[in-house]
Amino acid sequence: MSKRKTELTEKKISEMQKEGRGSGNGEEYKPWINIQDFPSNGLATRGKGWKTNRIHQFLSKLERDFYYVLEWNDSVVDIREQYPLSRDDTWYIATEKGIKHPTDPKSQIQIVMTTDFFITLKDSKGTRHVARTVKPSSDLENQRTIEKFEIERAYWEDRGIDWGIITEKEILKDMVENVEWLHLSYFEIEDLPASTLNTYAKQMKSFIKKNKTSIIEMVTEFDQTFQLENGMGLEILKHLIARKEVPVDLTKKIFTHLWVEDVIKLDSI
Repeated sequence: MSKRKTELTEKKISEMQKEGRGSGNGEEYKPWINIQDFPSNGLATRGKGWKTNRIHQFLSKLERDFYYVLEWNDSVVDIREQYPLSRDDTWYIATEKGIKHPTDPKSQIQIVMTTDFFITLKDSKGTRHVARTVKPSSDLENQRTIEKFEIERAYWEDRGIDWGIITEKEILKDMVENVEWLHLSYFEIEDLPASTLNTYAKQMKSFIKKNKTSIIEMVTEFDQTFQLENGMGLEILKHLIARKEVPVDLTKKIFTHLWVEDVIKLDSI
């Protein structure tokens, strides 16, 4: 567990509750833990989340990697990280199972346990929630970690919520790198009005269909044809891929030196 900047107290927990931490959904959700609570080991997304329209905060790169996987999943409609568990309930479960409840190492105050991700899914069967804990596979060999996982497992089982552990082995590296590359391009492009972007997007789709070159050659020609700033064509293409208007197989690493037809599913445009 990451070390906090300051000692945890009951007063601090009360203040966090009053701040609304761990409450809300979508854009209004506030994670129970902020990266500012810990000394420089946290990570924040660069840009707002596609699903939530807010900045997300993570305590490890592995958490952020899993978040990128969730961003690309069409069934995911909300992502709540650092989701708090009822301390009374986790204390009861720990007591029943003979497990020491996690405490702050300085104050020995029982902490509010969190689950890394509380995810809302929506599909043809309706809306449901799942909880996921993200940890390196090496942590699964630690007895104390397993004990804390057992508290989490029982907590979510009591609520009828599917809970599971995600390790680096379940996360596709190429997909993560692709989504990270595309992430900032999802929303409107700076200095390009929405109506203008829409016009260029239509032109880009036409360019894609007729080009028999590499991606970088195609977007360079696009910039020259429409007298755009260098790199704008690539940003427009990334925007269309992020929005799934230009379909690609994101499980394979996108390289701009590859031919257009080897990356983009031309028949689906």
